[in-house]
Amino acid sequence: MTATLTQLPTQQALQAESLLSVKSLTSHYGRIQALHGVNLSVGAGQLVALVGANGAGKTTLLRAISGVQPVSGGDIGFMQQDISRMGASQRVRMGINQVPEGRQVFAPMTVEDNLKLGAFTRSRAEMAESLVSMYELFPILKDKRGLPAGTLSGGQQQMLAMARALMASPKLLLLDEPSMGLAPLMVREIFQLIQKLREQGITILVVEQNARAALSIADQGYVMELGRIVMSGPGAELLRDDRIRQAYLGM
Repeated sequence: MTATLTQLPTQQALQAESLLSVKSLTSHYGRIQALHGVNLSVGAGQLVALVGANGAGKTTLLRAISGVQPVSGGDIGFMQQDISRMGASQRVRMGINQVPEGRQVFAPMTVEDNLKLGAFTRSRAEMAESLVSMYELFPILKDKRGLPAGTLSGGQQQMLAMARALMASPKLLLLDEPSMGLAPLMVREIFQLIQKLREQGITILVVEQNARAALSIADQGYVMELGRIVMSGPGAELLRDDRIRQAYLGM
């Protein structure tokens, strides 16, 4: 069975009940255009997967949403407000937090100090409350809270990076390649955690090369090629689409 897919989401669809709405977004690295009129929508409480080959522009799009990568055209709407020209720190305070590709924990600092950095916009009482929540969600981090973050395994560092972003109690969590470099068992555990976060009502946009793992738990999926969204649809339907199976699942 082949899914019914849209080439580009309509502006009306992007506006309906969207927490995040990306419209006709373009971005450049110097003279090189990296994003070509990208349209994407994330509804409150949704888990949305953005898949595609390496170099497709997925990370650039996440960086544009979080405010690290400048945009040259189009709009980014968050909670019905245009944030296209806001700085990254303003977006964090609004509730957008990104877990970067490669985890990027502060290796010499303790696990707990890494976590506290994630709550820099919050009060001490809120930070303490979030620490308790993170240690309940990630028990291994509680066991290793006094150790340097650089001594953790790759999977544990990914958990730390996720927990650090969650310390700010984000309204939108951006995950960039959370399975990168991890063993298969750890990949399964990380995606179980992502699904658990979604079940707790956290809105998530995840970028992944592991299309099967990402689409299997996604409410909505987008496929990106050469800086453009070329397909979109419910995650389960994209998994059954012959084009996706041949291009990204090796089937």
